[in-house]
Amino acid sequence: MDPLSWLLEPLRHDFMVRALLVSALVAGVCGLLSCFMTLKGWALMGDAVSHAVMPGVVIAYALNLPFALGAFVFGVGSVAVIGYIKQMTRIKEDTVIGLVFTGFFALGLTLISKVRSTIDLTHILFGNVLGISGDDIRQTVLISLLVLVLLLLFRRDLILFCFDPTHARSIGVNTGFLHYLLLSVLSLAAVAGLQTVGIILVVAMLVTPGATAYLLTDRFDRMTWIAIGSAVLSSVLGIYWSYWMDASTAGCIVLVQTGLFLLSFLFAPRHGLLAQQRR
Repeated sequence: MDPLSWLLEPLRHDFMVRALLVSALVAGVCGLLSCFMTLKGWALMGDAVSHAVMPGVVIAYALNLPFALGAFVFGVGSVAVIGYIKQMTRIKEDTVIGLVFTGFFALGLTLISKVRSTIDLTHILFGNVLGISGDDIRQTVLISLLVLVLLLLFRRDLILFCFDPTHARSIGVNTGFLHYLLLSVLSLAAVAGLQTVGIILVVAMLVTPGATAYLLTDRFDRMTWIAIGSAVLSSVLGIYWSYWMDASTAGCIVLVQTGLFLLSFLFAPRHGLLAQQRR
């Protein structure tokens, strides 16, 4: 098959066009957010929030409410629980995060087995971007745009907060507000990513693009563009790959992202493995 046919044949299907557009939007937003997550060192927090939203999704479906509402409530709630336990005990934060997100995830699995609903467990866990409905598209677009607006509106303060929170606090920046703003945005992005790659793999969209870009540049502006570009490219290539290979769409997207990270890890001009060995 010639390259042009390979490129154009999937676009004859409406579900493929919808999947490409929605995935590219969600990937771009998650790629931008991943830069803040990487600088802040919140990879595990992203994992926790993405898993903790599962019981909220199940309860929202059972009550005939938008699943984004339930997911957001449980995402923010899990962060509040993590902060409370950490503040009231001597247990370290990574341990608390592990305890809370596994507990919430187990609650979600239990609810799915007990609550009567039409929820397909595999769609929650691994996404279903090829079968996304019109309502889900509108919901995902609205959430993605809200995350994008918040990140751009508070961009400068968030950069300072992620780089040096002590300095930000000393010059009067409200770091407490920024802390919960970033966590709320993280919860929203996790909800948006559910339709694309599901709960299990959404953390890859929130971490991998930022980590890839971090190896390639020392400037934050370039880092954001590289992260967004690699995330969007991964989504497009992943969907094409899944179409022609008849494989899991979410798995293909994340595998492409991982492949780009490995290339960056090996060949990054200053921080790559080969560059370090030449010194």
